[in-house]
Amino acid sequence: MENHLALSNLRVLDLTRVLAGPYCTMYLADLGAEVIKIEIPETGDDTRGMGPFQNGESLYYCNVNRNKKGVTLNLKKPEGRQLFLEMVKYADVVVENYRPGVMDKLGLGYEVLKEVNDQIIYAAVSGFGSYGPLHQRPGYDIIAQAMGGIMSLTGPEGGGPTRTGSAIGDLIGGLNLTIGILAALNGRSITGKGQRVDVALVDGIVSALETNTQRLLANGVQPARMGNRYPSASPYDSFQAKDGEFVIGCANNKLFNLLCTKVLHRPDLLEDERFTTNELRCVHQAELKAEIEKWSPDYTIEEAVDQILGAGVPAAPIYDIKAVMANDHIAHVREMFLECEHPVAGHLRINGNPVKLMDSMPRLRTPAPTLGQDNKSVYEDIFGLSPEHLATLAAEGVI
Repeated sequence: MENHLALSNLRVLDLTRVLAGPYCTMYLADLGAEVIKIEIPETGDDTRGMGPFQNGESLYYCNVNRNKKGVTLNLKKPEGRQLFLEMVKYADVVVENYRPGVMDKLGLGYEVLKEVNDQIIYAAVSGFGSYGPLHQRPGYDIIAQAMGGIMSLTGPEGGGPTRTGSAIGDLIGGLNLTIGILAALNGRSITGKGQRVDVALVDGIVSALETNTQRLLANGVQPARMGNRYPSASPYDSFQAKDGEFVIGCANNKLFNLLCTKVLHRPDLLEDERFTTNELRCVHQAELKAEIEKWSPDYTIEEAVDQILGAGVPAAPIYDIKAVMANDHIAHVREMFLECEHPVAGHLRINGNPVKLMDSMPRLRTPAPTLGQDNKSVYEDIFGLSPEHLATLAAEGVI
């Protein structure tokens, strides 16, 4: 029997743009869903105009829109809305990331769509969700990071609030939307009915604060920026070597014992009253770092990491992006970078999918679509429009 991809029985209508929504539908497409990306005629997804570019094509767009079919449709025109409603009849999921209420104003909100198809899963991601006093506020990643609290925790000790180096608010939002869709699909198998999935970028960041909220509640002290340290384990930080910095992750007494005896050759640290428990080590992280850095600057990053790993203690070099992309385990064996040929951009190397289903491995089937490249095959072959009707819609600016 052919080994089908895990979501190959699903059809998704993708109205999303920029990152949170497209990241969600990328997961669905990588896992086999037929994702039909619906874009505004002539301009398309906002990221088509965002760099970097290769042969005039946005690599930002190409990276998160692979494995999707691309069509254009103007939902502001009555003919466009009617065509979309016809498409909903044959779909499993609709995904959008407009500001809450936009789809309702177009006459295409969930209450309308479920009358057309009561099994439809309607999934939306926005800055603050579809309800609550702030729901109409616009939301981008930096807004979520700011109001979700993570910027207050990120950056060097004593420094200012810092946005994380990638759009983590959008990415967590996209993952939460994916989880919600998959849960709703399973729920549909129980009830026979679809439902709405509502995800807020800010909520996702708040959920990722993990123990920092509990730390505030437990002692009333506002969690502060602490660089690369971790408030719940020590030593769990970056350390200086001869040629740069590396990290150690000691999360329990056994590992700390190994570090002190097998690597640092400092059994006295095990008796030091500042370091006898993980809780005490967390209080005295700066002093412990100073003790470790009496040893580490004598070695290169590679030498220090090799010694620590050899003792059974977690440690690692701090890779830049070039090093990540060159690492055999990450880039090749785990397939976290994939090669493809785009009809305009040419040869691409894009990010792989971290979810490995061992019997139905996600795979790269097609590069990201050019704007409207699948209008004919989707509208004629899937939804049954005649070539004449399609030509009329194109002439009227509906597609």
